Amino acid sequence: MKFTLILAILPGLATSFTAPSSFGVSQRLQHNAVVSSLSATNGDASGDDSKKKVIILGGDGFCGWPTSLYLSDQGHDVVIVDNLSRRNIDTELGCDSLTPIKSPEVRCQAWKEVSGKDMKFVNLDVAKDYDLLVQLIKDEKPDTIVHFAEQRAAPYSMKSSKTKRYTIDNNVGGSNNLCCAVVDADMDVHIVHLGTMGVYGYGTSGGEIPEGYIDVTLPGGREANILHPAHPGSVYHATKCLDAILWQFYQKNDNLRITDLHQGIVWGTNTPQTARDERLVNRFDYDGDYGTVLNRFLMQGAMGVPLTVYGTGGQTRGFIHVTDTARCIEIAMNNPPAKGDRVEIFNQIAETRRVRDIAKLVADMTGVEVNNIPNPRQEAAENELDVANSKFTSLGLDPITLDTGLFEEVTEVVKKFKSRCDPKMILPASFWNKKRAEECASIDINSITLESEEKV
Repeated sequence: MKFTLILAILPGLATSFTAPSSFGVSQRLQHNAVVSSLSATNGDASGDDSKKKVIILGGDGFCGWPTSLYLSDQGHDVVIVDNLSRRNIDTELGCDSLTPIKSPEVRCQAWKEVSGKDMKFVNLDVAKDYDLLVQLIKDEKPDTIVHFAEQRAAPYSMKSSKTKRYTIDNNVGGSNNLCCAVVDADMDVHIVHLGTMGVYGYGTSGGEIPEGYIDVTLPGGREANILHPAHPGSVYHATKCLDAILWQFYQKNDNLRITDLHQGIVWGTNTPQTARDERLVNRFDYDGDYGTVLNRFLMQGAMGVPLTVYGTGGQTRGFIHVTDTARCIEIAMNNPPAKGDRVEIFNQIAETRRVRDIAKLVADMTGVEVNNIPNPRQEAAENELDVANSKFTSLGLDPITLDTGLFEEVTEVVKKFKSRCDPKMILPASFWNKKRAEECASIDINSITLESEEKV
């Protein structure tokens, strides 16, 4: 069937860096948090800002942990659910978080000591412990369930047939279990799912990507508004596309209230909440499988290691600071779809940037070189990316943009814990297919030496 896509015209994104200010790192995080919080409070859009009971699936992870603390700090009653699979993958890969993260029990106790607020932790596998999940929902009676409980790394999902199968089984099975559990618990619970911008694909779109749904003209001049076509670039991204179809089905079939957040690449480490005690520190992934691109660059720059840019660095991606991830979750919680409404979809990004431009910014700041290496991924060497994000901004979000002042927060963390870095884990070790593996055969994981090693 041949059809014409007509893109909705929505406001574009800011593409310039914010000038560094004289604020210190911690003060700057606090300042941005206050500004965004005030913006969200004073926004024109109405929302239900009552305090809620919320279950956070995957609440021990990179995005889940700071979101749990933020929501608790805002007065919500938070229950963290996690099977600690990400910690187990650390053991599998032989690469720990650069920051020394404490156990969930120690983390929750530390939060109670600094905030006076209780957070319950439940060790449960959403993809396997179905009966326990149903009972948990019945017992806790949540207003909202936030779903982070998915294997989140595209490279890890492409590492082997084992990791491909695990990613499908865990992610899609867990999302289906969640929907079934809400139905079986017979409760009106709002599901907020953290998805990815990767559902749209990273080819040149030819226009602005709208938020989830796209206007089309069908044969005969019939107009419709449909779910944006999926174009995944990895098994991980494919699971998010399959999730999107599941959300559509369960909304239509069982009237579930669901919000899907298509998030960009997350950067940053700590938030105003995680910075309150060393036991609350967020995890920091720097390896080729789990380290996000900007965090990897900032780590490499702080270590005196040449920045590893894949291919030409012409890939354009959406970015969001980890602090804004938590704020967006709360905005979505406070603005759920009504019963019977279609799945609500937000594009959760602050801005778009080309990878080589980010590399240059970090290189100029740190004085390290840029090293273009063969690309382990099957993707376009160059692409444009224009994305609408007017829903969150209209609801009051004033997003944090890429800022060298905030870069300092990441580099300070790296310098503090650089002794925990294994340089052999910096270069890519997962390849999209045999051709990519062959083209990356020249990559030597033992070629990376840290600045301190070179001075010995």
